[in-house]
Amino acid sequence: MRAIVPARGKIDDNRFSMRLSRRTFLAHASAALPFAGRLAQAARAVPVGLELYSVRGELAKDPVGTVRAVAKMGYQVVEFYAPYFDWTPEFARDMRKVLDDAGIRCHSTHNNAPSFTADGLKKAAELNHILGSTFVVMASTGRIAGLDGWKALCDQLNGIVETLKPFGLRSGYHNHRIEFVPVDGTGGKRPMDVNAANTPKEFMLQLDVGTCVEAGSDPVAWIQANPGRINRIHCKDWAPGDGKGYRALFGEGDSPWSRIFEAAEATGGVEYYLIEQEGSRYPEMETAERCLSTWRKMRA
Repeated sequence: MRAIVPARGKIDDNRFSMRLSRRTFLAHASAALPFAGRLAQAARAVPVGLELYSVRGELAKDPVGTVRAVAKMGYQVVEFYAPYFDWTPEFARDMRKVLDDAGIRCHSTHNNAPSFTADGLKKAAELNHILGSTFVVMASTGRIAGLDGWKALCDQLNGIVETLKPFGLRSGYHNHRIEFVPVDGTGGKRPMDVNAANTPKEFMLQLDVGTCVEAGSDPVAWIQANPGRINRIHCKDWAPGDGKGYRALFGEGDSPWSRIFEAAEATGGVEYYLIEQEGSRYPEMETAERCLSTWRKMRA
């Protein structure tokens, strides 16, 4: 029987389809590898900064020199804490120039009670605008009793959110250990659960990892339970034992950092990380350098 041969110039559809499918597959496969690499690179590219409370002694002596030194180490972001509120607008403008010249940014500030009065919010808004910050964060609160007390705090926080909106600013709350400890007689409810449930989605829940870990809570579960609201994370570690606690250097404690980073970048909406040390066995600036070195090794 005579074989049937396709006429010259006519394409064998089946063979062409097989070649096309194989070529398409190879093209897609080769493209997928760089894409996966870009995803990993994007994760590593989340900026790292320093909460300047970590170098508070040096900052008090020489704020300009300290910010320049932190930038020279390689930090990309700084977060000023409560004493910035005493600055004049003129000094804030000078500091903004220092930040710009050093190639470092300030995207958030930590604030105590004076920033949250009616007049204080206006001043905080002005200073944050000058610095380039977009978040005015409540760093701590006074003693609060019971869930009703925490709900009353949420009413205050919601008022702050509305006051700052016309200024183009957002607000947030920074936890300590107490916010992750269940309130007696509530069936296990924690103050942070109350804060999350009674504030709007645009309100940031700034996670202090070390205090969460010390309280026995799971920082990864907390991030996953609050998608898009963990915009900044304080990378402070904690370890049990004499001379350790919050003095453990970043990476030396019990915090599950790789899982925290994964959850923060996949779910939490993290925009940058802030290393924070309450103290250590080294001088402040050396501590900041050692923490950044550990960060780089972790994220390599």
